Amino acid sequence: MTTDTAMLDFTIVPSTTPMAESDRLRAFDNLGFGTLFTDHMAVVQWDADKGWHHAEIKARAPFQIDPAASVLHYAQEIFEGMKAYKAQDGRITLFRPEENARRFNKSAIRMAMPEVPEELFLKAVAELVKIDSKWVPEGEGSLYLRPFMFATEAFLGVRPSRQYIFCVIASPVGPYFKGGSKPVTLWVSEHYTRAAPGGTGAAKCGGNYAASLLAQSEATSRGCDQVVFLDAAEHKWVEELGGMNVFFVMDDGTVVTPPLSGTILPGITRGSIIQLATENGLKVIERPYSFEEWANDARSGKLREAFACGTAAVVAAIGTVRHSGGEFVIGNAGTGMETEKLRNQLTGIQRGTVADGHGWVKDVASL
Repeated sequence: MTTDTAMLDFTIVPSTTPMAESDRLRAFDNLGFGTLFTDHMAVVQWDADKGWHHAEIKARAPFQIDPAASVLHYAQEIFEGMKAYKAQDGRITLFRPEENARRFNKSAIRMAMPEVPEELFLKAVAELVKIDSKWVPEGEGSLYLRPFMFATEAFLGVRPSRQYIFCVIASPVGPYFKGGSKPVTLWVSEHYTRAAPGGTGAAKCGGNYAASLLAQSEATSRGCDQVVFLDAAEHKWVEELGGMNVFFVMDDGTVVTPPLSGTILPGITRGSIIQLATENGLKVIERPYSFEEWANDARSGKLREAFACGTAAVVAAIGTVRHSGGEFVIGNAGTGMETEKLRNQLTGIQRGTVADGHGWVKDVASL
């Protein structure tokens, strides 16, 4: 059953204990990533009989769930990552939020969960940003938004839950990587894989990230910023980082990126980069790219630059790649010209300093 979400209004219940303004401003002086949270959250309930109902914007607080809640046993959980920005003219904007809503529902279908109507998804995000608008940083910071849904039915049989909570929380953030925009160092995982054909690689579900944590810890222990996963079948083809897509810029002006074959998350930043790069005159080729080819192209100079992209870090140049047999650098181990250009274009569009000719930026006030 699906509720007519056009009739589903959010009840607004402002927090009675918001963070003191002096504490908030002090916290803004040293923003990290994902450790500071706003005063409110959006919450909507779903069950098999009523559909979507009971939509609220209320004080951020812990959930009370049953120990037998399905999410705790069978991991029915999905999420999204998106950002709100404060433009130079004071407007608060979102970048391609409808794409987040659509990807969220593709994840829901794969995980046997109810779809959240696009209108309801966007309304939840917009209402939360409006009530917590003072939490959107100016300058280089942004308000990271985390829509997520999880199963709540108390039931230990193996079947889809009949009850869910959809929620949106928000966190003001600074740079994703501690070093800011400097090139990152990667570790190539040869023992662990992120996803297999027919699995949940294209869904944004927590299990994918849980499966990546041991490999990420291995990368960290080797002084690397992120892990790179190869395919599950042959352990040969580059797929993606622990939480980012990857691009390779060649000396002939072509840009290679692994294809979406069901094991790679279809990044919204990835899609935007492909469009911008094509408009810049680069030839973007989506094809399998092996780790051996990557190493050989880097050593020969054919590979001029490489970068990773995602909502959190936006665009991050790749400088050094480490693996069990040694390491290699890409170009001069710095940020390449095309990487810098694409990053500046994309962040400029997101922040309103570069003209948006695609209709990607949405004013929160209009949603």
